[in-house]
Amino acid sequence: MYSCADLKKGLKLMVEGEPHVIVQFDFTKPGKGQALYKCKLRNMITGSLFDRTYRSGESFEPASLEDRDMQYLYQDETGYVFMDNKTYDQVTLEEATLGDDKYFLIDNMEVKILLFNERGIGISLPNFVNLRVTEADPWVKGDTAAGNNKPATVETGYTLQVPSFVENGELIQIDTRTGEYVTRVKE
Repeated sequence: MYSCADLKKGLKLMVEGEPHVIVQFDFTKPGKGQALYKCKLRNMITGSLFDRTYRSGESFEPASLEDRDMQYLYQDETGYVFMDNKTYDQVTLEEATLGDDKYFLIDNMEVKILLFNERGIGISLPNFVNLRVTEADPWVKGDTAAGNNKPATVETGYTLQVPSFVENGELIQIDTRTGEYVTRVKE
């Protein structure tokens, strides 16, 4: 069990039977009375945000979440399918659960799936992924101005800004945390 003293940003706990994460935290001690712990909580299943104020002395149940290494298999009409490499169990995540992370998934990629009661509620990708450019404007000779970027689309449909020298068919590295171009990759 957690106490109010354990509350901090990023802590995962159970509220009304569902897992929540603290996204903002503020401690105040008025001149009289008990200390107040103001938290902004995000429901890890629905994504909804709400504010709660707790008084010192309250206790909280830790969220029973499990991180499991899984492999991305394919996408179908129900969502994105992942397989546990040890038990061969499959978990399907909806597109809304993945958000923009769906653009960085490659077949057979190893990821971590966050599970609550054997239901997938989140994903952790590797920090970097290599994707092939499928659409980019051609490079114009002499176009060497510093900071000159152009839009490019990669094989998963994601569009990002890349340096002007990147061309169609090239393999590039993308930071999955920011969605930004890192470097070209030699094959």
